[in-house]
Amino acid sequence: MNRNIRVLLAKVGLDGHDRGIKVVARALRDAGMDVVYTGLHRSPEEVVAAAVQEDVDVLGISLLSGAQMTIFPKVIDGLKARGVSDMILVGGGVMPDEDVAALKAMGVQEILLQDTPPNQIIETIRRLVAQRGER
Repeated sequence: MNRNIRVLLAKVGLDGHDRGIKVVARALRDAGMDVVYTGLHRSPEEVVAAAVQEDVDVLGISLLSGAQMTIFPKVIDGLKARGVSDMILVGGGVMPDEDVAALKAMGVQEILLQDTPPNQIIETIRRLVAQRGER
């Protein structure tokens, strides 16, 4: 890839805790990626619009609220409605195993739970972008 990997990180919904996502954002920046963090309390529509506007390779959504089975379908539908098919969607935070499997089945490429070390997150993002190839 001839340019830096571009990542947008978002906290969607009412979740008010963003320490973890800030750690992830810093780790990705330190690894040479361009990172945009949208801040707390974003709607799925706002996040999709920002990801499209920023032309990111990866959209990462962090959730601790338990609303993943509501939020991710809205994000996926929003990306489809905008004709986006090559943006990598990943999730992070706290989610039960059965939701992880269901989210992957609906098109979320990877779920990185709260205990995932930053270096593993970096390598996962790089691997997913390499597998997708150039846009």
